[in-house]
Amino acid sequence: MVTKGPAKKLTIYVDETDQFHGKPVYEVLLDIFHKRKIIGGSVFRGVAGYGTDGIFHTTKMLELSTSLPVKIEVVDSEEMINKVLPDVYHVVERGMVEIVDTTVFKCCPKAEREQERKGEHMKLEGKAKMLRIVISEDDTWEGEPLYEAIVKRLIMNDIAGATVYKAVAGYGPHKRYHKKKTLTVHGELPILITVMDTEENINKVIPILDDMVNEGIVVLSDVNVIKYTHRDVNPEMM
Repeated sequence: MVTKGPAKKLTIYVDETDQFHGKPVYEVLLDIFHKRKIIGGSVFRGVAGYGTDGIFHTTKMLELSTSLPVKIEVVDSEEMINKVLPDVYHVVERGMVEIVDTTVFKCCPKAEREQERKGEHMKLEGKAKMLRIVISEDDTWEGEPLYEAIVKRLIMNDIAGATVYKAVAGYGPHKRYHKKKTLTVHGELPILITVMDTEENINKVIPILDDMVNEGIVVLSDVNVIKYTHRDVNPEMM
């Protein structure tokens, strides 16, 4: 099963009219990938293109609309891709087969959660690092609140956890005192984001924060974690 990290992408280009033993080649390939337990495959039909015959095809030309290119694409581990290559070579008589290195950034969250439930609880004890990020509640990043954008990137980088606190009063470098008013939704009150993880994981996100936090404070501290365990999550609640 493919997981996050290095992987291989197998792409096969054929004509949609190509057949193998009376069946479309792309259907035969999908059957092979499914039987060999490749994590997933997709077939994309072109809307225009030309091949080795030099003839231009487009869906607008009804008489040639059945001769458009088809792309079959799968991503899995190098081991799994190598297992299906002999079958691909046998089935694809005409066309092009391409294999490239790729990196899986996110895949199969349901499968990953199932694997985590079978293993031990996540533990973080002993020496660790704590990040404190202080920004304004009005700060934005690409059209969304900055604190939300930061938390999303922490999740993407597998940081153990983060908590966002909204101040009820405070002042910053401009020395203007701000206080939460009952009917005020937005303002210039500070937002505190507290993040804790191993030094290695924290170091991964510091360059990201350096790019995103234009005005604010980022503080890094050494901490001792007495106890931290990841709770089991009921899959039916996800």
